[in-house]
Amino acid sequence: MAKNETRLNRVNEELKKELSQVLNYELKNPNVTGMLSVTKVKITPDFKYAKVYVSILNSKNVKKTLEGLKESSGFIRSRLAHTVNLRITPELVFELDDSIEHGAKIDAILKTLRKE
Repeated sequence: MAKNETRLNRVNEELKKELSQVLNYELKNPNVTGMLSVTKVKITPDFKYAKVYVSILNSKNVKKTLEGLKESSGFIRSRLAHTVNLRITPELVFELDDSIEHGAKIDAILKTLRKE
């Protein structure tokens, strides 16, 4: 594994941890509803952009929640700048990660198959 790749992975993990903290405890956007969890963060090698994959459970409106995250990205970035020591705080791009939901659907299908 290249030295730079190791650093990227370390930064991804750090960002994931800090983003989870900010989203769950500091963000006060009324459009952001439900339980949010950051499943993965992928930062570009130049550290300018970070794709943030979020899983949203029990939300009133998933689309509105994603829009709320995009609206709040300035606040979230400023919080990250305080906690994560990087020369450049990356621009955040939020993506929906529905793998948990997908897994739940598969579990439900398997349960119904077992009953038959």
